[in-house]
Amino acid sequence: MTLSYTQGSTLTPLLEKTIGEAFEDTVQRYGSCLALVDRHQRLRFTWAELGQQVNDYARAMMALGINPGDRVGIWAPNCTEWCIAQFATAKIGAILVTINPAYRLEDLRYALKQSGCKWLICADKFKTSDYHQIILELISTAATSEVGEVNDKNAPQLRGLISLSENPPAGFLSWPDLATRAEGVSYQALYEREASLDANDPINIQYTSGTTGFPKGATLSHRNILNNGYFVGQSLSLTEIDRLIIPVPLYHCFGMVLGNLACITHGSAMIYPGPGFDPEVTLQTVSDEGGTALYGVPTMFIAELAHPELDKFNLSTLRTGVMAGANCPVEVMTKVIEKMHMAEVQIAYGMTETSPISTQTGANDELERRISTVGLTQPHLETKIINREGETVSRGEVGELCTRGYSVMLGYWENPSATAEAIDNNGWMHSGDLAVMDDEGFISIVGRAKDMIIRGGENISPREIEEFLYTHPGVEDAQVIGISDKQYGEVVVAWVKPKAGATLDENELRSYCQGNIAYFKVPKWFRFVDEFPMTVTGKIQKYRLREISERSIEEHGRA
Repeated sequence: MTLSYTQGSTLTPLLEKTIGEAFEDTVQRYGSCLALVDRHQRLRFTWAELGQQVNDYARAMMALGINPGDRVGIWAPNCTEWCIAQFATAKIGAILVTINPAYRLEDLRYALKQSGCKWLICADKFKTSDYHQIILELISTAATSEVGEVNDKNAPQLRGLISLSENPPAGFLSWPDLATRAEGVSYQALYEREASLDANDPINIQYTSGTTGFPKGATLSHRNILNNGYFVGQSLSLTEIDRLIIPVPLYHCFGMVLGNLACITHGSAMIYPGPGFDPEVTLQTVSDEGGTALYGVPTMFIAELAHPELDKFNLSTLRTGVMAGANCPVEVMTKVIEKMHMAEVQIAYGMTETSPISTQTGANDELERRISTVGLTQPHLETKIINREGETVSRGEVGELCTRGYSVMLGYWENPSATAEAIDNNGWMHSGDLAVMDDEGFISIVGRAKDMIIRGGENISPREIEEFLYTHPGVEDAQVIGISDKQYGEVVVAWVKPKAGATLDENELRSYCQGNIAYFKVPKWFRFVDEFPMTVTGKIQKYRLREISERSIEEHGRA
C-alpha cells in the first residue's frame, strides 16, 4: 500500500536571502535589460532604472521614520508605484499590507485596524471607488492633521497617508513629494538597514477569507514568498528574455509573488496591461509587447478566448503561463493551447497561507494531467492527504490536503488561535480542500471541506457577508452560499429571513451592500424566506439551500 505523501525535488537549493538582496542581484546582473512596462501609465524601465526608483523611495520611507516591522498598507490597482512600493518596503524591512482594491469602507476599517498600519499608500480612484473620499470618511481627522501626525480611533496606529495622486486632498503626502524626502537619508544608511534584515523576517500581510468571521492576515516572510516566486518561475523556464504579462491583481499572491517575484528572480520583464483586467487590453499587450508568458484565472482566459476579434491579435510569441484560482474547464485549456499558442501553460494550486503555490503541473505533462490535476508537489515542500483522524490515506483515497515546508506562513497576524487551528504541531498547513493523489503523485482537488465560496479566483467567507447583512435593521437571519456559475465558477446567493413586520426587497439589500463591502462579495441573488431547511438538531442545511437555488436557476433563471 502506497500512502498519499510526496516530497518535492531538493536538487535546486532554496534562496537564503531577503527580497531586497535578490532584487539588487538582478539589477546588477541585468541592469540594461527590460524590467517593467506599465502600458496604462506609458512607463518603461530597465532594471537599472527601476533599481534607482526603488532605492530613492526606500530612502524616502526611511526619512518618514518607517522602521523594520512597521506595517505599510497599499490600497491601489496595478501600477508602477505598486511595484516600487513592494520592493522599497522590502528593502527597509517594512511589512507591506496588501489591501484589495475592491475593498470599501468597512473592509478598509478592519484591515487598517487589525494590521496596525502605520502608513497607508493609496490611489485616488479606481472604477467606482473614490479612495480619498472613503479614507476621509473613515479617518475624519486626516484632513486637519499634519503629514505623519494622523491620530484617529478608527485606525489607532495609523500616522500618515500617501496618495499616488500628484494633487491629493489636505492631510495626504503626494507620491512625488515623498520622493523628495529621499535626500534626507544616505545610501549608506539604506545599505546598513538592508544588511540588518533577515530572510525569515515578516514582510507581507495578505488578508484571506476563511469560513468563519472576518478575514485573517496571513503573515509571510521574505523566504516564504521569494522562494515561491523563484520556483514557479523555474517551472516556467523564465529567463531575462521572457516578457510576463500580468493582468492579475498585484495585491494578491498571484500578481506580486508569481508575477513580480518570479520575474526578479529570473530577470524577466514585468508587464502590466492596465490597472484592472480587460480582455482586449490584455490581448493587445501580448501582441504589442511580444509577451512570452501570460497569467490568469480561468474566467480571464474565457473572456480573452471569447473576444470577437481574437484572431487579429498576434499571440504567436506566447509560450507559457499559469492558470490558477479555480478549476479549469477542459475546453478552456484546450483552446488556450490551440488558439493562444500557450503549449506549455501550467496549472498551479495553493493558498495565500502557503505563499501561495504548493503544487504545479509541468510544461511537458500530458494535456490530461494539466486538465484533471493540479500537478506535483513543488520543490522543497511536502504534501500529504489525510482522513478525519489525521492519518495519511492510501493513494486513490479522498482526504484533506496538507502542505509542509518553507512556504508555510509565519501565522495569522495577531491571531494565535486561528494559526493553531490551521498549522498543526508538526508544521503541516491544513488546506480544508479535499484531494486525491494518484500512483504517480499527481494531485486532484475534488471538493472543499470548508464552506468557502470562490468567485472568479476571489475567496469569499459566507460568514463575513452574513455578519454584514445582520447589521441591516430589517434582517433577522441570513445564510450565504455559493452556487455554480459558468462565468465565475461560483456566485454568491443570500437567503434572508426578514424581521417580523419588515418589508425587504432585493434592490434595497443590494444597495445596502454596495459601497460597504467589496463588489465581489455582494450577492448576485437574494431569496426571502420565513424559515430555513433544518436538520432535526436545528442546524441549517446549506446543501439544501444550494440544491434549491440551483434548481430555481434552471427553472426560472434566478435563485
